Amino acid sequence: MSAPIKSRTFKSGNSVALRLPKALGVEAGAEMVIREERGRYIVEPVKTVRKKIDLSGIYGSIPGLKPIERLDMEPRELDRDGKLLKRD
Repeated sequence: MSAPIKSRTFKSGNSVALRLPKALGVEAGAEMVIREERGRYIVEPVKTVRKKIDLSGIYGSIPGLKPIERLDMEPRELDRDGKLLKRD
């Protein structure tokens, strides 16, 4: 656990703000969650969820885009180093 860092609140419009020192490594514009627990304020970054991109709507609109053909799906043997063994 690192040493505590002190900072003062200041007025920003109709709100009270807290400046986070650069040493904390928080990027400007980062979205944060603030909650109170037993008289303490906890400030944490918002966990971002990566969205999956659905490309099914553009199939056929890109020249040369073809579905992947099903390959031979038989299990293959690996050597001790994890490399594929040659087939007969």
